[in-house]
Amino acid sequence: MTVLLVGSPEPSLAAELSRREPLSSYPLPDSPAVTVILSCGGPVDADLIAGLPNLEAIVNFGAGVDAIDLAAARARGIAVSNTPDVLTDTVADTAVGLLIDTMRGLSAADRYVRAGHWPVRGPLRYARDVSGSRVGILGLGRIGSAIATRLAAFDCTIAYHNRRPVPGSPYRYAAAPADLAGSVDVLVVATAGGPETARLVDRAVLEALGPQGFLVNIARGGVVDEDALVELLTNGGLAGAGLDVFAHEPQVPAALLALDNVVLLPHVGSNTARARTAMARLALRNLDEWLAHRRLLTPVA
Repeated sequence: MTVLLVGSPEPSLAAELSRREPLSSYPLPDSPAVTVILSCGGPVDADLIAGLPNLEAIVNFGAGVDAIDLAAARARGIAVSNTPDVLTDTVADTAVGLLIDTMRGLSAADRYVRAGHWPVRGPLRYARDVSGSRVGILGLGRIGSAIATRLAAFDCTIAYHNRRPVPGSPYRYAAAPADLAGSVDVLVVATAGGPETARLVDRAVLEALGPQGFLVNIARGGVVDEDALVELLTNGGLAGAGLDVFAHEPQVPAALLALDNVVLLPHVGSNTARARTAMARLALRNLDEWLAHRRLLTPVA
């Protein structure tokens, strides 16, 4: 079986590949020879899938599979795997750090000191407490649940919205995203990306969150109506936002760069050596299992 590498492997995956076989063993081969794709962020769309008549499996480096056309893969009976669990804690840590930074204005305070404003302008305006706040989590999956567990230690009141209630969850369920947003101080977006969740956080949801509400997004930029988000942040319709993801990465709306109530990160939710190495090893274990036994350890449902 011949493996096609799609995208550029980041250092953790490149290091794992170099210890096993040279990267040159994964060239772009003739289309009929390809039976497995190792996807490293590059799009695996319907056209690519259609052009590989003998493709059997797509092994994805990463938990999110929104860059893969799952419907096209499903129609052909092509198996798909991802790397869940190994990055759950790291992304949840990022979400909580981003939430604290956004509500307390820590990055803005750092800029204030560095710019020399403190001796001249005096103390900063009051920020908002994280402890005791009402937090809504959009997407109570692995990562959303890990975020909730961390925020419970801050004595936060947790509510959530999924397509359906999570059996046994101790948290309040909201029937719709707008219902959730209207009942919390901060909305954390932790749902999967892709067509099914595109602009799930639309203008109505953001307006329900309101001028005292904060948005934190560590999911995918396309889940949020970015134009509406920028407008509301600019005109006072939201208190602030912490964003690790954007609709057109790596492009960030210019209007956001000038706002002190917005914290901007370059999609670093799982960007630690431990998490990325674990992702690389799990992706290659999936690849090995398929090459040897035609099975995947972590298949995408």
